[in-house]
Amino acid sequence: MADVFLLLGIWVCHHYFGRSITFAELQDMLASGRPIIENPVYQMGIPLIFLVVALVKSAQLPFSSWLPRAVEGPTTSSAIFYGSLSVHIGVFLLLRTWPLWADNTAFKIIVIGFGVSTSIVTTMIARVQSSVKTQIAYSSIAQIGLMFVEVALGWHGLALFHFASNAFLRTYQLLVSPSMLSYLIHDQFFNFIPPQHNFKSTFWGKLRMSAYILSIKEWNLDTLQYRLLWSPMKKIGRNPGFITAKTALVIFLPLYVLGLYFVYHRDTVPGYILAYLPLPLAFVGLLLILKALVKRNAARNSWMLILISQLFVALAIAFNEQFDFGQIHLYLSGIFVSGGLGFYGLYVLKKDGENTDLDCFHGHSYEHPRLSNLFLVACLGLTGFPVTPTFIGEDVLLGHVHENQYLLTFLLALTLILDGLAVFRVYCRLFLGPHSKPYHETAYRSS
Repeated sequence: MADVFLLLGIWVCHHYFGRSITFAELQDMLASGRPIIENPVYQMGIPLIFLVVALVKSAQLPFSSWLPRAVEGPTTSSAIFYGSLSVHIGVFLLLRTWPLWADNTAFKIIVIGFGVSTSIVTTMIARVQSSVKTQIAYSSIAQIGLMFVEVALGWHGLALFHFASNAFLRTYQLLVSPSMLSYLIHDQFFNFIPPQHNFKSTFWGKLRMSAYILSIKEWNLDTLQYRLLWSPMKKIGRNPGFITAKTALVIFLPLYVLGLYFVYHRDTVPGYILAYLPLPLAFVGLLLILKALVKRNAARNSWMLILISQLFVALAIAFNEQFDFGQIHLYLSGIFVSGGLGFYGLYVLKKDGENTDLDCFHGHSYEHPRLSNLFLVACLGLTGFPVTPTFIGEDVLLGHVHENQYLLTFLLALTLILDGLAVFRVYCRLFLGPHSKPYHETAYRSS
């Protein structure tokens, strides 16, 4: 979600300013005293888009539950990446985009509202969690909420100092959390004192218990995100039952070839039809990628749907305006090469008699380490890893979406981001997890 809105924000700024503007230019505009954004719609719209990115990246309400899930991984990586770096990026984004909303009082109130509410709720959650790393994660989120308030009030020096101090503190706390947990359990075992008072009978006691139960359940933030964001996308992917690998080859691939013919022979299609083609083509690409995301049968079917969806993304842009098709070819070169490598990897697995269904994790990297690395390269190339043709092509393609095509931009950005999830879902299901043969070393849960 954050990546989709970040792409939208970059695209809107590019069209509003007429070029790719830098943060240094924004600072110069602010220093000149004249308003940077004069259009009242964009005055609130552009900062709000970047605020959504900041809220998600810094785990502010209602997106706070991803950080405690992320620190369930190895302690050192969660300390370095999530505790000190990743979770603070939203604050940094607000600091860098400050010139866009420096004189926008209404937007500052919104930022303060999110920061204060997040600090209160996550402090309550942190105080009742039984996992020490979860406590640290929610405590860090609460401090970042205060940083949002500091940035909105213009106290940028304090926000930067708070930023660095919290990063160092949380890194240290996460690194020593295993030994600290052992000490606390030992201390509680010998020095446990049961509560002396019963607050349940009074009004304030009932209110306190309600807050306690809500905090134990983490205010149902996970359920909220699943119901409003993740489950609807999976439901949309499951519903069009006619979309299978077979129908993709029989219906959508010929449809793509027909569209490609019309791209090179535009004079055969009326102009009013050409104007409406990009949106339905982009929607077909999104439907295919959603279908690939929920597929549980053969991996080659999901891989094929991913490739065809990217073809429709390129076709949608090709119909959008007249430009050099070499840019489309640059994007498709990365798609075809990476897709071919992926099909080769799936062919080798199938030839060796390995299971390639996506209903569980197979751990084929134990038996096929080189193939695992090759397939990972294919996945990186298909998802637009930097320096690949796909990455450069994605940047070029988004630059050809017109200023008023908000829905088309959203569909394309969502498809490109979900493409990464679908691709690495295939990789994870095939090559990660425990292997079926018991003689391979397996990581066990600690007691």
